[in-house]
Amino acid sequence: MSEIRGTVVMGSLWDDLDSLVNSPSSFSEKAGERGTIKPKADFNAGEDAAALKDAIVGLGTKEKVLIDILTQRSNAQRQLICEAYQEATGRTLLEDLKGDTGGDFEDLLVALITPPAAYDCHEVMRAMKGAGTKDSTLIEIFASRSSKQIKALCDVYLTETEKKLSLDLKDEVSGDFSKALLLLVEGKRDESTTVDTEQAKEDAKTLYEAGEKKWGTDESKFVDILCQRSIPQLRQTLVEYKNISGKTLQQSIEGEMSGDLEELLVAIVKCVKSVPAYLAERLYESMKGGGTDEATLNRIMVSRSEIDLMDIRAEFKKLYSYSLLSAIESDLSGEHGDCVKALCGGDD
Repeated sequence: MSEIRGTVVMGSLWDDLDSLVNSPSSFSEKAGERGTIKPKADFNAGEDAAALKDAIVGLGTKEKVLIDILTQRSNAQRQLICEAYQEATGRTLLEDLKGDTGGDFEDLLVALITPPAAYDCHEVMRAMKGAGTKDSTLIEIFASRSSKQIKALCDVYLTETEKKLSLDLKDEVSGDFSKALLLLVEGKRDESTTVDTEQAKEDAKTLYEAGEKKWGTDESKFVDILCQRSIPQLRQTLVEYKNISGKTLQQSIEGEMSGDLEELLVAIVKCVKSVPAYLAERLYESMKGGGTDEATLNRIMVSRSEIDLMDIRAEFKKLYSYSLLSAIESDLSGEHGDCVKALCGGDD
């Protein structure tokens, strides 16, 4: 696995704006079309619940059964299995999985039986917990989710904590990074699909004058435009920016800024271009080098399994010349590895 190869391809991918304006966006995805997990056809929640009960209650948990059932049903079906399980046993499947499995495997199974908005919400809560906020998790989630997904996440947060996520985040993050993140959390992004080319030229000029052209950078202009314009509008703006500046907006942000704000704005620009490519890159980063970042790996594999994991696999192969499945195979082992491979759903 050559690190160099990855970076070379990476540069060219993020710099290519030619096909950008008309390519489909994951922000407007219809669930299920590009996922690796489809609803099971002859589904029976009661039968699945009984099989899970046998797998957990017997001597030694039958992990293969847990994996086969939970990775081959849609999340909506898993919710019905959870209800049937509780009716049959008087216990929740969540309690029993936690009592019977451990480590990354347990985390992955728990993620699979959690409704998507609640799972996103719990990942955000986990990123905010303890000393030092895990900003990269917050960046990944809020840069790659649609406004609808973010609203659903915030609703769960309000239900579970009786507090507004935006207020709690204010205590965790600061400065321009905080402003940018809060615009995303509060769902300030325009949802329209029409593109105003004049506005895109105007915005590109504003960004150029606030960054490249200026001594010192006016970060607030970048925050306002990148966190509030619609995705189609921003795609056009990226093209106009390159026309004015000769550089891509990503290159300018990387040259002008640093720290969390740079990471967030670059993530937004990458997601405007291609959410699957951005998440493929995150998966690669989670596995490269010495240790594995299992939390990131689990989160992306589960949260995208019914949305665009097929596209993420395709982008991964394009970027790194080997398949996502082969990367997982060389990086993970045991039940956790088997479960992630099942979610991956095949080789490319």
